[in-house]
Amino acid sequence: MLIHIPGVLTPEELAFCRKTLSEADWSDGKVTAGQQSAKAKQNLQVPLDHPAHRALGDLVLRALGRNMLFNSAVAPLRVVPPLFNRYDVGMRFDTHVDNAIRPIPNSGGMRIRTDVSSTLFLTEPSEYDGGELMMHDASGTQEIKLPAGDMIVYDTTLLHSVAPITKGSRWASFFWTQSMVRDSARRQILFDLDQNIIDLRQRLADNDPAVLNLVNVYHNLMRQWCEL
Repeated sequence: MLIHIPGVLTPEELAFCRKTLSEADWSDGKVTAGQQSAKAKQNLQVPLDHPAHRALGDLVLRALGRNMLFNSAVAPLRVVPPLFNRYDVGMRFDTHVDNAIRPIPNSGGMRIRTDVSSTLFLTEPSEYDGGELMMHDASGTQEIKLPAGDMIVYDTTLLHSVAPITKGSRWASFFWTQSMVRDSARRQILFDLDQNIIDLRQRLADNDPAVLNLVNVYHNLMRQWCEL
């Protein structure tokens, strides 16, 4: 799964995020990396105890809650509160894999399985050179650099990296989701089916037998595959 979700944030939300981050204090990003990833990571993050972190995290979570494409693609059960990072000139994140299990801060010890990773871009591609999010798999490497307010979601199993910044500064929010559907192939089937149902409903009435039968199949698969 590798899905581009446009316009996750409204222009007003994006402007608020950028203004808040421009006034925030930043710390070494290694604090949220695993032992191996920390050796590959060179960036800055907003500290978890910074007042801006909670406000911006809640804003992103609200945006996710109303985004139909994210909910269709990911089938979220739990989301780690969004984090915020910054790459300045010379900073990068070499090839790595995200931890399979992550703690949820301030939750009393709750942890989640990381099924899906998300990067929400907060600066425009024209504001920095380099900084592409690089996806590495058997077919090669794919470079991703999206408009501010857009998001990429991808299976956390993928090796990935962030190319070195050569000009400007790249800001983003990133987080992990535990899906109700553990298996990536099944998530893809459900997503494809849901998107086809949405397309069909634009051409047929909701009570058309073809629509009703496909909706029935979708929910029966959800019953079979979801873990709560």
